[in-house]
Amino acid sequence: MILGIESTAHTLSFGLVDEIGNAYPSVSDFFRPKEGGIHPREAADHHSDVAGSLLEKLMESHGLSAGGVSAIAFSQGPGLGPCLRVGASVARSLSRSWGIPLIGVNHCVAHIEIGRSQTGCDDPVLLYVSGGNTQVIARAGNRYRVLGETLDIGIGNMLDKFARSQGIPFPGGPEIESLASTWIADVPDAGLGSVLLPYGVQ
Repeated sequence: MILGIESTAHTLSFGLVDEIGNAYPSVSDFFRPKEGGIHPREAADHHSDVAGSLLEKLMESHGLSAGGVSAIAFSQGPGLGPCLRVGASVARSLSRSWGIPLIGVNHCVAHIEIGRSQTGCDDPVLLYVSGGNTQVIARAGNRYRVLGETLDIGIGNMLDKFARSQGIPFPGGPEIESLASTWIADVPDAGLGSVLLPYGVQ
């Protein structure tokens, strides 16, 4: 089994994948700020506080001991620096203690590879939208290439900022989606035809 550690932002997660790519149920703990958006240092403190108990929960739920883990993979970035450092520190400590290899993983590529694996696409062109990243990416050969990206702010960050301005607690995306679905259901002729958009997003 390969132990995976994800700590790029507000959530700390531990998961397991076997040698042929089958994923097993993961465990997560979510940092929820009292107000505003994510405060990187507070999120990192949260991750440090819960890492031990969260890992123990994962191992116990799968009846796994250190001897059953063959490698450790962790999110190397992009992400929030303090949060990434917690995940990397936990990964390095376990790697040394258990005497197994350490694998740094690009957060964006991991998202894409999971989608590629689940859909069976060989060379996809895709719209990658995750937190601070909004990019059009293509796979050519064995490499990913960014064909275009937002120049100002990622869509995920934009939604969170909009939510804060409207008094919607973090994370704002799910609540905005729920409100939009309700509006569409209540307004049969709903559309954005009357909304003037900047040329760059048309």
